[in-house]
Amino acid sequence: MDIAEEDADGPEYGVGDTDERSVPEGEWERDPHPSDSLRTFGAVVQALREHAGLSRAGLATRVRFSKHTVESVELGRRMPDDEFVERAEAALGNTGALRNAARHLTRGEAGLAAWFRRWARLERKAVSLCTYECRLVPGLLQSEAYARAVFDGTIPLRTDAEMETQLTARLERQAMMRERPKVPFSFIVEEYVFRRRFGDAEAMCELVNHVLERSAPRNVTLQVVPLESGLHACLDGPVQILETPAGQRLCYSEGQRNGRLISDRKEVSLLCQRYDTLRSQALSPTEFRALLERLRGEL
Repeated sequence: MDIAEEDADGPEYGVGDTDERSVPEGEWERDPHPSDSLRTFGAVVQALREHAGLSRAGLATRVRFSKHTVESVELGRRMPDDEFVERAEAALGNTGALRNAARHLTRGEAGLAAWFRRWARLERKAVSLCTYECRLVPGLLQSEAYARAVFDGTIPLRTDAEMETQLTARLERQAMMRERPKVPFSFIVEEYVFRRRFGDAEAMCELVNHVLERSAPRNVTLQVVPLESGLHACLDGPVQILETPAGQRLCYSEGQRNGRLISDRKEVSLLCQRYDTLRSQALSPTEFRALLERLRGEL
């Protein structure tokens, strides 16, 4: 199971800004802190909202985002996307303050596990990214409700604020798929991952629709390993593979409360061979979409 960002696609544990190679024992649970720029932007949003006589729910209605999103932005826990900034600007007087403040926002690493942060930084610069997952829907493809359910089931339990920080980190990480349309993203996922129920039928349907939407762009390839395929070369567990701008291939694997970045050429080559072999055995993207649509019809 994807138990940690703690690993890449499970619940991210916030641990401040210490480098992941030197995090002292006990620092894994330290509360995450939003960046100064996010706090400042959030304070500006809140001040303009209150000046306009709006509640958070009222602003949420006008900007067509959830009340939780508005709250997370105001508390500095969430990086606002362009649509939020533009809609909030229009809803709060068109002063230009939000557009100007948004130019100075910086992404922090709150909500990411110490052992995942280095990989997350490499992801943002990678020229290609491959993911095999056998536990959960990959983090880059998760719907907000699915991600929230994953965080809600984490042990030890998290506070509401910590869960919002983790969710923010997940959604911010997903943004790179929209922001980098020329980067190839390849996913291979076990069929039973999509058959594992969470929430009600509506939540499951939302997840399927979200995955279909996220996998629709030409630079995204999503395949499934069908239930009847039997044993295969990647049974050792999930793996991610990326290529750096310099042409180097790196891998990342994860387990219970730990992650491992792999740079040894022989080991990377072996994992790439396993991934390529599984890709030839998995259903094609077209077959996968048909399967997912059938699953949606069964809900």
